[in-house]
Amino acid sequence: TNTTLLITINSFGVFIETIYVGFYLFYAPKKARIQTVKMLFLTVVGGFGAIILIAQFLFKGVARGQVVGWVCLVFSLCVFVAPLCIVRKVIKTKSVEYMPLLLSVFLTLSAVMWFFYGLLLKDINIAAPNILGFIFGILQIVLYVIYNKKEKHILKEQNLPELQNHVIILDDNKKLPELTEEQKIDIMKLSKLVSSLHENASAAAKEENLPKLQSVQA
Repeated sequence: TNTTLLITINSFGVFIETIYVGFYLFYAPKKARIQTVKMLFLTVVGGFGAIILIAQFLFKGVARGQVVGWVCLVFSLCVFVAPLCIVRKVIKTKSVEYMPLLLSVFLTLSAVMWFFYGLLLKDINIAAPNILGFIFGILQIVLYVIYNKKEKHILKEQNLPELQNHVIILDDNKKLPELTEEQKIDIMKLSKLVSSLHENASAAAKEENLPKLQSVQA
């Protein structure tokens, strides 16, 4: 039937996502773990339980399948809308650290393939959400290209002064860079501090040795 492929793929998806959630619950802090368990309980038991009861007792035949199809459409839209929080973080931080490129690429390809699959079956519940998925996937890829270049440029600019400050090339034909006034003042302060510490240490050593000398003379 037409639903065999959907059931097979989504069953595998449930298995994989359960493993992901299990890893999250294992490594998450206690507070986040409790919130996640509550959310899962409300969603799985409360939400899907209510959907099953409503579809089973309030609708019959073709209408039941249509209602469940529209519910699936809404959840499919939520799947594609969820990465918007990551898109917002990328724009705000100007960093693609939290948005892997491979995930965006495969989400886009998946959306394209499922759209054409739904189009061939003339099933709006499959085709419609993947239009939005394709748009958001392209948006993520474009943002990755833009901010990845900016991030590399910023890192180069930040590393250049560090290299200039820490690396000194000795060459007979080149002069070493002159110290600034602030650097000269810092060096003078450091030398005074070292000399004062040396004087204090010498004075303390003399005080310790004085009783020993007196006892020897006695």
